[in-house]
Amino acid sequence: MEDMPIDIHYNKLSDWLVKRRHCKANWQESAIKIREKINTAIQDMPAHDEITSLLTGTYINYFHCLRIIEILKTTEANSKNIFGSYSSQRMKDWQEVVQLYKVDCVYLAEAAQMLSRNVNYELPALKRQVAKCVKSQQDSLRKEAEYSSLSADFRGKYADMCQQYGIEGRNVKRELLLLAADLSNTYNDIANAAKSLLPSLNYYTEFINLINSGHKTVICPLLRTVIQKGNITTYEWRNNRPPTSSIDSTCFSQSLLSSEKSTEEEQLDSEIDWGAIDFGEDVGVEQDQIDFGDNEVDIELNEQGNAELTIQWDEADTTEVCDDAIDDGVARGKDALTVLDNPATRFQFMDELIELELFLSQRLEDMTEGTDVIVLSLIQSAPLSLQISHSDLRSMMSKVREVNLKASSPKLQQLMSIRNSPRYVERVTEDIIKLLSQSDKMAATGRLMILKREEAAEEEKVTKPKISLVKEKTLELKRLVEKEISTKYKNRIVNIMGEINSM
Repeated sequence: MEDMPIDIHYNKLSDWLVKRRHCKANWQESAIKIREKINTAIQDMPAHDEITSLLTGTYINYFHCLRIIEILKTTEANSKNIFGSYSSQRMKDWQEVVQLYKVDCVYLAEAAQMLSRNVNYELPALKRQVAKCVKSQQDSLRKEAEYSSLSADFRGKYADMCQQYGIEGRNVKRELLLLAADLSNTYNDIANAAKSLLPSLNYYTEFINLINSGHKTVICPLLRTVIQKGNITTYEWRNNRPPTSSIDSTCFSQSLLSSEKSTEEEQLDSEIDWGAIDFGEDVGVEQDQIDFGDNEVDIELNEQGNAELTIQWDEADTTEVCDDAIDDGVARGKDALTVLDNPATRFQFMDELIELELFLSQRLEDMTEGTDVIVLSLIQSAPLSLQISHSDLRSMMSKVREVNLKASSPKLQQLMSIRNSPRYVERVTEDIIKLLSQSDKMAATGRLMILKREEAAEEEKVTKPKISLVKEKTLELKRLVEKEISTKYKNRIVNIMGEINSM
């Protein structure tokens, strides 16, 4: 029976020591006093590597105190007297601590509590901290990739949008306005392309005149004018003669560009100090020298003695002049715009293009499926210019569609909106810049994820050695406690059981 080992669960070790009266139930009160003594004694310690190692990684316990006394026997050997005692205060302090620990086996109760606390709290907390660091690194790495991808996506959308509008993106608003300022060249290209539609328009006109029994009808007048004269002004289109001069109602984009160019000049002018302007003493207006013109002013007194004022106005002064009735050859307002720039005539131009395209489409369908006898007889007796082949009609159709696509392209619509609408320019500029700012924001957040991942990796690097150190100190304390308990039971084998053996 005496050779049987003593097995004690680490969680029950404190209760086991109290129940077997090795320790008192109120041992914590004594431990508090001992801890105060240790805190005082530790303030005055010699420089020694082993002492530093003992005090690292866990709380100082009874066994540490024994080892410190052994070290002090070496460092304080000069203070030993002939009776074998030490006069060094350091040695006296630590010897007193050891004696207090031995009273009622406080050191065993404290060691049992340390074992339980290390296994149940300290090690799990450190492991959770390491796991948290690992998870933080994984999340940061994933988010870093996501933010990098989002940043690239926003940057790509920004580049696509700049390419869509044909700008570089350095100064978005000014580049958009410069595009709109070059809109007249685009209109001229459309007018030049429309010249190829003359055969189609002539064919359409002759066909309608043939159907109407030779009665001439005006077909697509604006389209014909653009073909013959190009992108003329609205004034010339309405009056059939070019204006002597034009007073263009400046569009938004042109005015803004002009204002940007003159901003610096205005700032320089505002800084000029003109000083006080002296008009001299001779400049003045006397009341007696006011000239009212040739109009007669009569002042008469009525029966009550009050003055009555009567002014005789010249008949020429009451003549009303209507500026609108005067045609001085100057194109003003919308009349100064070209027919492709003026919204009203532009819509008419597009309608006539669609009209011509629909006519040619119908003629192609009639030639493919066959037509009625009356139209067939008219075509056979018509001039040779109307008797064209199926391939010629297709060629005409493709040219009309090509011009129609140029005149109704989304890019052209965007340029017109930029030219005429300040809100559209602000909105497009804001949308483009917003994409770039979103890209920069995602990139900045990605960099924060990199810093967070590096911090988590550094914290993991610092925490892992602590786990190994706490394990090592805990197993060493377990072995010393088993040895102390064994001496109290005639050196029987003592095993402290539980999770402490599988940390």
